Amino acid sequence: MDFFVFVSEQWVLVSAGLVLVYLLAITEGNKGGKLLSTSEVVQLLNRDDAVLVDVRERKEYEAGHVTGALHIPHNKLADRKAELEKYRNKTLIVVDKLGQHAGNVGKQLRKEGFDVRRIRGGMVEWQNQNLPLVAGKA
Repeated sequence: MDFFVFVSEQWVLVSAGLVLVYLLAITEGNKGGKLLSTSEVVQLLNRDDAVLVDVRERKEYEAGHVTGALHIPHNKLADRKAELEKYRNKTLIVVDKLGQHAGNVGKQLRKEGFDVRRIRGGMVEWQNQNLPLVAGKA
């Protein structure tokens, strides 16, 4: 009961706190790169302005991936970062299954000076939109 009394008496303070938490969440979320819809990703890829970097494990990648995607598993990024240097002037679109690793990889690449974006919903959303995939070895 005391909680509700506090909130009703200090509603300005509580509101300011909620706004700050919301802004912090947005800022932290964007550190891994702006989230793009699948249609925005398709436009970037079709204009050849971007490179898709798939950071899923080999088994998931081989089961189905976007044509032309560069496969660098998230746990191998440190060893294989040099492979991305030739794409420094392009937008890197980082994708994984749901987005949990793409954010961390995006943060690392942004620190290195890359322009990074992520797919909202990851490969699950790509598949839900019935967008094309190819299967095969990495």
